[in-house]
Amino acid sequence: MSYPQQPGNWSDPSWPTPQPGYGNPSYPVSGQPVGKDAYPVSGYPPQYGYPVPPTPTTNGMAIAALVCSLIGLATCISAPVGAILGHVARRQIRERGEAGDGMALAGIIIGWIVTGLYLLAVIGYIALIAFVISADTTTSTY
Repeated sequence: MSYPQQPGNWSDPSWPTPQPGYGNPSYPVSGQPVGKDAYPVSGYPPQYGYPVPPTPTTNGMAIAALVCSLIGLATCISAPVGAILGHVARRQIRERGEAGDGMALAGIIIGWIVTGLYLLAVIGYIALIAFVISADTTTSTY
């Protein structure tokens, strides 16, 4: 795409200058060979000399913490295991510089919340049983 003509045929430094691209005839159109061994022009400048930094690997224990905490919604055993794995994973992530801190933190939060809810349910169940046992059963109408 080329830029429109400048108004009044005068030179304005704020007016954009044509860049090499599809609308400029001095630049080959995409698909035309540029050189003997060159690739076709894609419209973007080559990014040589800019290496992409490697992405850190995700900590496996952080994944296990999140999975165990989520499975803890159905089984009461794996929720505290997921929370403890999350604590260990966060320490490993800080030491090794790995990724997965958010998953480890989610495993900790979900694991401890589910564990607390299960403990409240067990305490409530025990209190209900104690209340029923201590209820006066001598008021029958026989």
